[in-house]
Amino acid sequence: MNKNLKIVIFILLFIIVFLLGMLLGMQIQGKWDKAETNKSASGSAEAQIDEETGENSDNQNDASTNDSATNDTSDDSVNETAATNHVSVDRDVDYGAMDVPEPTTDDWLFTDGNKIVDADGNEVWLTGINWFGYNTGTNTFDGLWASDLNQSIQEIANHGFNVIRVPFSAELILQWSNGEYPDANFNQATNDYLVGMDSLQIFEYVIGQCRANGLKLIIDIHCAETNASGHMVNLWYTDRISTDDYLYALSWMADRYKNDDTIIAYDLKNEPHGKPNEGDGAAIWNDSKSENNWKYTAERAANAVLSKNPNVLVLVEGTEIYPVDIKKNGNYASTNEDDYYFNWWGGNLRGVADYPVDLGKYQNKLVYSPHDYGPTVYEQPWFQGSYTYDSLMKDCWHDNWFYIHEDNIAPLLIGEWGGFMTEPNIIWMTYMRELIQKNRLNHTFWCFNANSGDTGGMVLDDFTTWDEEKYAFVKEVLWNNGEKFIGLDHAIPLGINGISLGEYYK
Repeated sequence: MNKNLKIVIFILLFIIVFLLGMLLGMQIQGKWDKAETNKSASGSAEAQIDEETGENSDNQNDASTNDSATNDTSDDSVNETAATNHVSVDRDVDYGAMDVPEPTTDDWLFTDGNKIVDADGNEVWLTGINWFGYNTGTNTFDGLWASDLNQSIQEIANHGFNVIRVPFSAELILQWSNGEYPDANFNQATNDYLVGMDSLQIFEYVIGQCRANGLKLIIDIHCAETNASGHMVNLWYTDRISTDDYLYALSWMADRYKNDDTIIAYDLKNEPHGKPNEGDGAAIWNDSKSENNWKYTAERAANAVLSKNPNVLVLVEGTEIYPVDIKKNGNYASTNEDDYYFNWWGGNLRGVADYPVDLGKYQNKLVYSPHDYGPTVYEQPWFQGSYTYDSLMKDCWHDNWFYIHEDNIAPLLIGEWGGFMTEPNIIWMTYMRELIQKNRLNHTFWCFNANSGDTGGMVLDDFTTWDEEKYAFVKEVLWNNGEKFIGLDHAIPLGINGISLGEYYK
């Protein structure tokens, strides 16, 4: 073979191998960046968007509803801008660590009808954001492989979010309780001040920095086992993590932080779910003591928290299914999907009308917390064709959970809502924002993370640059007085663009 030809072939082979290596690396990174995809569309785990690939499965079942929406999406309200939030967001800041004040115990919250109030009876409005990672195996917040922790916390406060919902696995908390500290994954050059800390110490550093910035925290048991796909598991227990383990994890956290009102609430379990044909493997809601009865377990979980810290709020989510005829099918024996109402995972709270959560002397600590998403996550029946605010209220929101607010049973906190700023999602997001604003519903937006595959994040892929279009949209439902954002701490202002609760009510 000609020597020159051999050289050319060798060069071509080298280029091909190099390009294949680059492609493989991009695919691996892409899977990592999709870590927390698929936010709970009604359907079996196999029918969800795969958490590692972000791709839709083809075998998703439709959720049931009484009537499909037939109204025109050209409803004028979707084009109306929410009441303008005039708070100017100052970004000229020093992102070093803040001096951490001592913990306090005067910011605890209570419920009064469908409102959340402080100890003096003043109404507060929780308007926050989710930031995951303590559930995925990162063992700290996702994104710290690229971003600076201090800067991220300060920017969340400076942009007016007054609470962060932090998804956890029960497994990680159990490891901490046993003196085991899985390594936290973070950029050690960018976050050099974290070097030498274990994962629990880093979390407690987070608590301190949130306190210094006027931010509060909600601990969310997102899954039993540590896994980026852990939320796909129907229940709060697995073969490795028992119900007792799950309850102990809650109890341990509540006891450890009982003298620090930075942590103001516990979301007892993210998105219990399951279909009629899954039997004991599906979350149900009735008056039994079955292990898979979420209502019964939620009462036990609330007691596990409140027996250690009677001051925090407890958030109870819904299930996926509820019987159409609770008298005939109260034991969930039917496997016929026509015998059930379906909603998003965690979004079906119809059972509260028949079997409300009973916390006894702690009833004024109960908040119900549904999740709701748009058609880019899954095209539920109420999205098919055209739909309006009124049709969404009729076909989904009212009977699944809004009646709880309307009937003054308890406050609502929409624990997850959000998505991409594109159609058809933006129509639903606009209606949801309208619902939140009209009724001052508490909420935590999904999410801060750039690596949420089916919703995107409040920040872009560098976990530092904010999505200004999305932020401007959500800013309209962040608590403010027209000039400043309003925090939940009575003494410490919310970032550099906010005021304290004490200042607001002085």
